[in-house]
Amino acid sequence: MAAYRPPLQDIRFVLDELVDLDELCQFESFKHVDPDSIHTAIEEFARWTAEVVAPLNRIGDLEGAVHDPETNTVRTAPGFADAYAQFRDAGWGAVPFEADYGGGGFPWLAGIVMQEIMSAANLSLSMCPLLTQGAIDMLMAHGSEAQRELFVPRMVTGQWTGTMNLTEPEAGSDVGALRTKAVPQPDGTYRITGTKIFITFGEHDMAENIIHLVLARTPDAPPGTKGISCFIVPKFLVDDDGNLGERNDVACVSIEHKMGVKASPTCVMSFGDEGGAVGYLIGNENEGMRYMFTMMNNARLSVGLEGLSIAERAYQDALEYAQERKQGRAVGAAAGVQSPIIEHADVRRMLLLMKSIIEAMRALVYTQAETIDMANHHPDPELRQYKQLMAELLTPVVKGWCTDMGVEVTSLAVQIYGGMGYIEESGVPQHYRDARITPIYEGTNGIQALDLVMRKLPLKGGEVVTEHLSLIAMLDPALLRGGAQLASIRSNLAEALTTLADTTHWVMAEGATDPRQAMAGATPYLRMFSLVTAGALMAKTALHAAERLDAGTGDADAMRAKIATATFFCAQVLPQVHGLVAPVRAGHDQLFAIGVEQFAH
Repeated sequence: MAAYRPPLQDIRFVLDELVDLDELCQFESFKHVDPDSIHTAIEEFARWTAEVVAPLNRIGDLEGAVHDPETNTVRTAPGFADAYAQFRDAGWGAVPFEADYGGGGFPWLAGIVMQEIMSAANLSLSMCPLLTQGAIDMLMAHGSEAQRELFVPRMVTGQWTGTMNLTEPEAGSDVGALRTKAVPQPDGTYRITGTKIFITFGEHDMAENIIHLVLARTPDAPPGTKGISCFIVPKFLVDDDGNLGERNDVACVSIEHKMGVKASPTCVMSFGDEGGAVGYLIGNENEGMRYMFTMMNNARLSVGLEGLSIAERAYQDALEYAQERKQGRAVGAAAGVQSPIIEHADVRRMLLLMKSIIEAMRALVYTQAETIDMANHHPDPELRQYKQLMAELLTPVVKGWCTDMGVEVTSLAVQIYGGMGYIEESGVPQHYRDARITPIYEGTNGIQALDLVMRKLPLKGGEVVTEHLSLIAMLDPALLRGGAQLASIRSNLAEALTTLADTTHWVMAEGATDPRQAMAGATPYLRMFSLVTAGALMAKTALHAAERLDAGTGDADAMRAKIATATFFCAQVLPQVHGLVAPVRAGHDQLFAIGVEQFAH
């Protein structure tokens, strides 16, 4: 396995060229920082992460988290608690949160870059601050001022961590089927009883308190998602000054034995074994699902980012192996001399496929983070609304496509290793196993596809998606001016955009008259939409690289590589769009042409 090297050169390129970091730093919320300060912070965090966090990734996979059934406690893998303590004490987790609550007040974009680095270094460990981040978002958006003052500062610093408790044995993607109960008490609290499963870092030894956010039903609540409320349920009860009191009636009764991310404890949580856990209502009763959706853009961006991160880590391993492993003689090599496998055409194809997809994912993830910053902080309220709608449109794309690509890229890494890639000691199987959860949690990618076609395409009567496609079309004149070196990028993007636009009109029309038709083709449509969006970002990458070459600025070899990688993506990945038209339009009848009993041989 290669030692993880944060890809700072490409990170800087995206921050300097594809997103407008300078503009973000002009917003009132971020005037105390500047691009140089952000780059400096990222570089120092990258150094620390590579030295301290990355070496624990393999240890975590081998040792995992351990549950003690006698005490219902969880011991994290060796080194995790110390690394988290360093992370907490250095204030790294606080960087993108509001200064009023102990944060650094940096743009969310900066926090996303740091998330990428930590997730690539050690996906399991990174999931603890990631879940805390989601809990903070919920409390900041919907908690009372007293709740924010009590819980948020201690979660921002990492002194306390957070969880999200949604899933139950009979309520997975269908959250409306949950049965956990919340009974109001005379003192204004609630007593929570029920069981939650798949709770990431629901119990661990890295923080003094864990703040569980729990979805539950109050008495007489309406059925389905309309009857769900959200509650704060601390592991340890706290007084008004934040001092820890007695243990709440909540316990981890077991942890799952998983395919991957083994060092991230996935807990079965029991609430109310001794009469009911004390919970505090967030906002109003029966509005818990609405509150959950307000944090989805950030949460699903972070999971999409995990696909990018694990792909980057697998690519670095595969690249080093391809440079060192000698096998066969490449065309043109001296007789009797074995060549590094990177000299063979098919290995080159796989490496370029990995590299181009990773660069496209990074551009997509960072652009989405910038869009969220704009939606939250731009001084123009109309532009904030516009950016919010764009963020909503692209959320299923970021989550769905990047996690699918994370699995595909890690699989390619195994392939490049050949037989050794199937051997655990090589290290690359861990990346593939770790990546496989990402298309599943935070809403399966099938749900992301349905979200795109049924909820996001109709936004503002289709105006939002039309604007998105128009922005892609507006790249054409600049690509034309780029001349021969950008000609194939231009033609491939234009053809793919035409196919996407035609198919989008079909999906929207069918969705309006018979939703089953649009739903049947949702997953291939999500892939099509994602490829064209990614292709547009690769075209922008090539445009900015060409401008740098013309101006004689930057690393000329790196800029030529950027253009070559974008050309490869648009020539060999983007044209997959055309083959997806038939699956999108195949319709509902093909999927239901046989009965359930006929699936058996």
